[in-house]
Amino acid sequence: MSRVSRRQLLRGGVSLLGATVLTAHSASAASGPGSGPGAPVGPGEPAGPAGVGRATASAALLSRVINVRDLGAVGDGRADDTAAFEYAYTLAAARVSRGIGRTVIEIPPGEFLITRPNALLNGVAPLRPVNGLRFSGAGKRMTTLVFRPPVGPGSYLCRNEDIWSNLSFERVQFRSATPGASFFSSYSTGQAQDYRFSECEWMGEWEYGISLDGTDTNSEMRWEACRVGGAYRRAFLYSGVTGRGQDPNDQDQFLNYWFTDMKVEYEWGNFLEFPYGGSITCRGGSYIVTGTRPQSQEYGTTSTFFRFPVAQHHDSVQRFHAQDIRFEVRNPDVRVIDCVWKSGTVHFSDCDDTGLAFKDFAPEVRPHRYVVGPRGPLIRYDSCQLVGRHEYRTDGVRDSLPTVARYDMCLLRNHAQDQFAVTDGAAKPGFVTFVDCLDGAGAADPVTAPEAAGNGPAAPDAPKTPPAGATAPASPTPVPAQTPPPAPAPSRS
Repeated sequence: MSRVSRRQLLRGGVSLLGATVLTAHSASAASGPGSGPGAPVGPGEPAGPAGVGRATASAALLSRVINVRDLGAVGDGRADDTAAFEYAYTLAAARVSRGIGRTVIEIPPGEFLITRPNALLNGVAPLRPVNGLRFSGAGKRMTTLVFRPPVGPGSYLCRNEDIWSNLSFERVQFRSATPGASFFSSYSTGQAQDYRFSECEWMGEWEYGISLDGTDTNSEMRWEACRVGGAYRRAFLYSGVTGRGQDPNDQDQFLNYWFTDMKVEYEWGNFLEFPYGGSITCRGGSYIVTGTRPQSQEYGTTSTFFRFPVAQHHDSVQRFHAQDIRFEVRNPDVRVIDCVWKSGTVHFSDCDDTGLAFKDFAPEVRPHRYVVGPRGPLIRYDSCQLVGRHEYRTDGVRDSLPTVARYDMCLLRNHAQDQFAVTDGAAKPGFVTFVDCLDGAGAADPVTAPEAAGNGPAAPDAPKTPPAGATAPASPTPVPAQTPPPAPAPSRS
């Protein structure tokens, strides 16, 4: 795009100096000759949607903050705001200089309807690789983007085809109004990376939240204080889409994903599914599946928070760490982890999935499932409280395995140690060890206590009333305190 000249801006009634300091809101009032709705900004400049004047578009082009309301977005949940978001992205792409994008797309409070795919982000050629773009809302449920494409599967609100890195989304709710639509498609051969989501929320029925494809990078992604709601036909984050004929093992370059202080409370589906890639850390928050997945050919009715379904990977990929998380296993179809890695490490620290351990189904659930071999994975639970049993599969080499799983200072809520870990139909596998663990076998269920049942603390015993006609026992006569006898009087001579 050509640089905006002083003469072009003056033609719109806005001086170059004024345009550089106008905010998008104030620019909408700076109209002049030839600045009516839909007027072109100037030769080589992107034309705005109907209702956006030339002065407004010129100022928006030079402003570092672009407000979609100034570009015609209504935000009432009924008007189609697609064109305003497409134009906001076009302006941000036009402002790229020397591979750096320094634009914030601001989305004020409101409910904004988007009906065309890729309207929020459309990172495709001929745009060259760019670093830096931020989408900023007013707050979860204060700023809502409703995605309603004509067809769900294959439609994405955002698309990044190896163009953008250092993308940031903050304080926005995203809601799918077309079942099976997807939020973000990220394809990378080395450029797409460094995404950050802060205080965002996802609602509605999606196929994918974020799908990762390509051969390299797609790495260093962070979610902070976000809420994952809705439902997912595949997964909220799916690493390993292989629709373009590449060698799937190349996607083991997809690494480093951090989730902090999350509220993961969705109806059904998988939270993280990683056929390829890895190195994942989840710290803090609450993880709950509230319903049951409709029957599917691949998943049955199972919903899984952490699913790692492929055994062979490159080194340094197979690493998963969960810390300070409260899980709820609300039915037997919920799994915390299902992992078939043949190497690597899995670590749970100070996690608790016993919130519903008093339910009748709880003793027989198996929410943690692994396939293990001579090289692991090395599995460790530290200071965790665990419901049901854990299942280990060994492909028939159970007797020759070294220790690959260790439970250290954990509470086994429903079973004794020799019944907690099961493998190939047998209990107490030799490759699982327990160190200073407690078990709940035979212990009173704390939920049946008056405090847990919501009846408050037990009252002190009241005096017993004798039956009618019976004589109440006489109160015992208090025994007076005995005083020592007086000292004898001295004798007289």
